[in-house]
Amino acid sequence: MPYRRYAPVLKFLTLTLFAYVATALTVDIPWSTALLATVWPRPTINADYCLMLVAVLGTTISPYLFFWQASQEVEEMKQGKVDRPLRELAKGGALELDRIKIDTTVGMLFSNAIAFFIILTTAAVLNAHGVTNINSATQAAEALRPLAGDSTFVLFALGIIGTGMLAIPVLAGSAAYGVAEAFGWQATLEAKAPDAVGFYSIIAAATVIGFGLGFTGIDVIHMLVWSAVLNGIVAVPIMAMMMVIVSSSKLLGRFRARRWLVAMGWFGTAIMAVAVIALFWSFVAA
Repeated sequence: MPYRRYAPVLKFLTLTLFAYVATALTVDIPWSTALLATVWPRPTINADYCLMLVAVLGTTISPYLFFWQASQEVEEMKQGKVDRPLRELAKGGALELDRIKIDTTVGMLFSNAIAFFIILTTAAVLNAHGVTNINSATQAAEALRPLAGDSTFVLFALGIIGTGMLAIPVLAGSAAYGVAEAFGWQATLEAKAPDAVGFYSIIAAATVIGFGLGFTGIDVIHMLVWSAVLNGIVAVPIMAMMMVIVSSSKLLGRFRARRWLVAMGWFGTAIMAVAVIALFWSFVAA
């Protein structure tokens, strides 16, 4: 399926994520307590807390997102929405950058809001009732059924299924873009399989490996957590390199990021680095 037909399917699947919001509205949540803890948390500084902090940051600013979004911009350019790369334009480009800014801002707002409702639902239902040992997404959904009812179970399950259908092609696709571009192979979802063997082979391999892991008996929740932790660790050098690039007039010319944006970017990079250092320190101290 070419990119021009595939992209709308992915966009439509994002609507299933709102099932998580609906799930939170079907359960009893002490909103005042939850919102206060959100704004003013009371952390317990130990190895487990640092581990989960890096994992949350790793799922918020994941390295694969950098490759995916950049590659999708190239795909959009090939569809005729942009005549040529912005760096080749002597003037203009503001409309394209505004579109990217709006796209990124809206996407991050919605993704973080949905993540908040997922955390809120599992905390208010599962953790509040002592259910803290979850080994799979299926088990999480089933644990909600006796505590919150069938409707909550159905909504949460719908969110899990929709997230999986959305995440699998994105994760496999971003890996294929990153590897194929590193080796100089053709990397586009518009190409037919014989014209981009390496690119599609990586997508197929990543999908098969991910599918196979479900039958190994390994705790998939732990795999998800540790993959998120690895994402958080790897994100630090990638973010640092990205900030060097976007702040360079030599590389980006008139598209160099503004000073306040560069400052905020380095601030975010520093937070990620401090969290990772704290994680390593907590393991050493333990």
